Amino acid sequence: MFDSLYPRLKALAEGPRAEAALAAVAFAESSFFPIPPDVLLAPMALAKPGRAWRYALIATVASVIGGMLGYAIGAVLFDTVGQWLVNLYGYGAKVDALKQTYAQWGWLVILIKGLTPIPYKLVTIVSGLLGYNFPLFVALSIVTRGARFFMVAGALHWFGEPLRAAMERNFAAVLGGFAALVVAGFVIAIKVF
Repeated sequence: MFDSLYPRLKALAEGPRAEAALAAVAFAESSFFPIPPDVLLAPMALAKPGRAWRYALIATVASVIGGMLGYAIGAVLFDTVGQWLVNLYGYGAKVDALKQTYAQWGWLVILIKGLTPIPYKLVTIVSGLLGYNFPLFVALSIVTRGARFFMVAGALHWFGEPLRAAMERNFAAVLGGFAALVVAGFVIAIKVF
């Protein structure tokens, strides 16, 4: 299964729709989709290292716009979609604690959570639910998502060849490690956030 997935991801990453696919995944991941855009960003930056910075910018812009949708879900649709998503990730009983944390440390929560594998959609939805200052939310999202994607792009730009070789040799292990990071992010989010 994994042996056939890598060539498909690589073909998408090298194809004419790569940037649109990256933007779509980055947008969706910030509001409702569980798969982070790094899954596409990595093979795209490895396929075309000279465009790594462009890809990071696309992921950042799309992620911030998707974060605005997540904010709207929390602010306007919490009783339906937002509550369902928050309960899905195990936060239904923690909303009061989140309100207190946001009142004191909202800016820090947004900055830290945007860099980690903790699902960013939780930050966006909760920010909207709690009515966090929207312009500040957007500014902090630009900083944190930009830092994350530009760090990934930089690592892939500078260390791309050894990383590409590792991915081609052991894609299942690389994907498994990445999946473990995502799962760890969800577990940490449930325990800490």
